[in-house]
Amino acid sequence: MKEKIKIILKTIFLLAIISTIAMYWYDQYNYYFGEYPEYSAVCPEGSNVAVINIHGDIVTYLAEPSCPEESDPTISDSVSSEEIVAYIDEIEKDNNIKAVIVEIDSYGGYPVASEEIMNALKKMTKPTIAVIREGAVSGAYLIASGADRIYASEMSDVGGIGITMSYLDYSQQNKEEGIIYQQLSSGKFKDTGSPDKELTAEEKELFMRDIKILHEAFVKRVAENRKLDIEKIEKLADGSTMLGKAAKENGLIDEVGDIYSAEEWIKNELKIEPEICVY
Repeated sequence: MKEKIKIILKTIFLLAIISTIAMYWYDQYNYYFGEYPEYSAVCPEGSNVAVINIHGDIVTYLAEPSCPEESDPTISDSVSSEEIVAYIDEIEKDNNIKAVIVEIDSYGGYPVASEEIMNALKKMTKPTIAVIREGAVSGAYLIASGADRIYASEMSDVGGIGITMSYLDYSQQNKEEGIIYQQLSSGKFKDTGSPDKELTAEEKELFMRDIKILHEAFVKRVAENRKLDIEKIEKLADGSTMLGKAAKENGLIDEVGDIYSAEEWIKNELKIEPEICVY
């Protein structure tokens, strides 16, 4: 009898190990060959309002770890337009979702990534409400401006309309340490912006050309989104930010409030009791 029990226990133990290994490789297969949907959310039954979080640096995509178990803490406080736009497309097709709240806590990121999210919001046929927490600055404010309505706290940091390409120049330090920069490139502008060489007047002119183009595009989009005179936005677009109350006075937000204010607006305007699904 004891021998039979030992055999049964060993068999159970062996099956458990085999099952664990099989599940591991199944997950590996799904991860690498796309059996799982890349971006989706499982909403509780009865959900009618989607909440999308835009937290941290805004980039076009996040690098995949070489293995599912690996994670890079340097990208943990970032959000990708690739992911957010996929969420927005999914929400747009979901007939159960009646409105979208975009919760923003970000000090900006890359221009194209910010524009992609802004455009996706503007194309939505459902009401979109941006709720600014600590801050929506630079590209993050561009995203907020694409929503139908914007709330922010009195203490929220709002705006930062402007472009920067500033960087650290180590060329003087290198000279003092006896480091010589050897320029080997196919064109005189190919290594423009290298922190190990001084910026020439021509190179600075190239950067400022692009900064001006990006700045004008930023101002134009905010003015269009907020339905404000472009001259007014140009005056505000000095790169500075303002707190919530001043942002309301200048038309950059609609009301001082928070996510509860957004839910109350949905309740009053859409005549539904908000049931949240967080993406």
